[in-house]
This record gives sequence, structure tokens and C-alpha cells, in this order.
Amino acid sequence: MNTEVISVATGSKEAVHDITGECLRFLRDIGASDGLLSLFVPHATAGIALIELGSGSDEDLLSALRELLPADDRWVHAHGSRGHGRSHVMPAFVSPYATIPVIGGKPALGTWQSVAVVDLNVDNVVRKVRLSFISGS
Repeated sequence: MNTEVISVATGSKEAVHDITGECLRFLRDIGASDGLLSLFVPHATAGIALIELGSGSDEDLLSALRELLPADDRWVHAHGSRGHGRSHVMPAFVSPYATIPVIGGKPALGTWQSVAVVDLNVDNVVRKVRLSFISGS
């Protein structure tokens, strides 16, 4: 297994941050062939999404999460910024991990799919993502 941890600057606002390029670079750098790419965000308040980006879907996702998980005072987990507890609930909806088949060294994503870190937690401006490649041979 090959593995690497990357840092992702998500900033101090809600974000859907594209890491597809980092995934491609990782697979290229290790000389990946066929296998599985595993992504994991070791944070209690972030997730990984496979989603079309750049066409408004990223803002649609954030809008849907705002409606589902409002940044208000309803949350029992209440330290940090207003509504911080919702960030701890979000990974139940946007999982902190994903597994993508890799064929010929490239992730077998659909035409419009990208890999993104989803982060509602405005208190943490940098996230770590563990990329791991498990070879099929």
C-alpha cells in the first residue's frame, strides 16, 4: 500500500474544495496501475464527496447542507462558532471517506465526477486528507 497525507486549505468559510488534481498527482507519482484509491479525512467535521464541480453543484450542495443543518443555536455540541455542532453531524451525510477504483493508473470517475473535501467548519482553515492506494496485484 502507498499512502500520503495532503493538506487542503479550505479557508474560514464553508467550502467544497476540489482535490481531484491531488489524487491524479498522487497516483502518477507512485506509478499506480490497477487497484483502489482510498481517501479519508481524519476530522470529525469534514467529508469527502464525489460530485460535479464548477457547474453550480458545489454551491447547491452547500445550500442543501445549510437547509438540512442550519448554523443556529439548536445544537447540543455548542463550542466554537455559532452552529458549530452541525459540522459534527455533517459527516453522517457526507462521509469522511471514499473508495475509487483505479484502472491504468487513473481513477475510474464518471465524466462529470470530481473528488472534493466538504467542510462546514469555519473554525478550522486547513484539513488533512489521507490518500492510500491499494494495488490489485
